[in-house]
Amino acid sequence: MRTSYLFAATALLLPAAAFAQMSDADYCRALTQRYQTLVESVERGHNPQPPPVDAQAAIEQCKAGNTAAGIPVLEQKLRNAKVDLPKRS
Repeated sequence: MRTSYLFAATALLLPAAAFAQMSDADYCRALTQRYQTLVESVERGHNPQPPPVDAQAAIEQCKAGNTAAGIPVLEQKLRNAKVDLPKRS
């Protein structure tokens, strides 16, 4: 009997968890990864250069937990490079 209650509760809660949005910190990490993988590597090509200062600052802001400062810059960098933003859900 107790197992059936646990199963029913789990079945009801799983769909809600699937629709939960990712946290700002997770989104910031996803933006950073996408930027470094798809933009930075293409911009560097065969001529290694440091990333633009504003992008590097945004990545550092994300790492420090200041997602409000990092997210808009990284989103704009990705849009400028015509790279799709990661999904937030």
